[in-house]
Amino acid sequence: MDFHILGPLRIAGTDGSTSSGPGALKQRALLALLCLNAERVVSTRQLTALLWADDPPRTAATALQVYVSRLRKHLSALGAEPGLLATRAPGYVLDLGQRHQLDLHRFESAVADGRRASALGRLAEASELLAFAVALWRGPALADVRGLALLDDLGRRLDEQRNAAHELRVETELRLGRNAWVISEAWGLVADQPLWENLYLYLMVALYRSGRTADALGVYDTLRNKLVERLGIEPSLRVRTVQRAVLSRASWLEDRAALPLVS
Repeated sequence: MDFHILGPLRIAGTDGSTSSGPGALKQRALLALLCLNAERVVSTRQLTALLWADDPPRTAATALQVYVSRLRKHLSALGAEPGLLATRAPGYVLDLGQRHQLDLHRFESAVADGRRASALGRLAEASELLAFAVALWRGPALADVRGLALLDDLGRRLDEQRNAAHELRVETELRLGRNAWVISEAWGLVADQPLWENLYLYLMVALYRSGRTADALGVYDTLRNKLVERLGIEPSLRVRTVQRAVLSRASWLEDRAALPLVS
């Protein structure tokens, strides 16, 4: 059985069936928090705080037991064995073991392996690992349970991990000399996050290396205008350094190995 939280909550059953999880929001939220803490016990206090924030009813403990029971029935209908959602003091644990998987774990493992490969200069391998990691995402993490404050915060943290993986992959592709890919990907990413400065940096370098000096300078102007208009600030020193290098046609811009020094 596979659990997917990198996007809307989804469960892939042992028989190949797919479920969006329990219909009730609180049961989906319960499952989401257990997935985020897979293999670790989540206390009843944490679960109560998730489901009722600062105003739990007197019957919260009983209601939580009912939610857990219903969640177990839902998982059982998808082919899960009874021990998957276990009672373990001081709360409950999603015990994945060897038979079940979580997309977050696969993502974190692939990113870690990608970083190690990049540090060792195995850029093609790093690119493949990071591409796999990014492809696991289907939208904002926990997209369908973001209405609860705790899960909204946790989801945003996961989204930042996705952004970091995107950025590392773009840098890796640039170091591999795949400028056309970097240009296309970076434009798509900044369309969603128009103030993501490092992406503009990589985009400027890729455009310059593609013989598009004017376009590279235009990218800088675009970023600067957005930062000044929205935040009243100038681009970072790193971005300004690249802009000056483009203006002077600095030789290091053509050196793939020099890029990490400014990233």
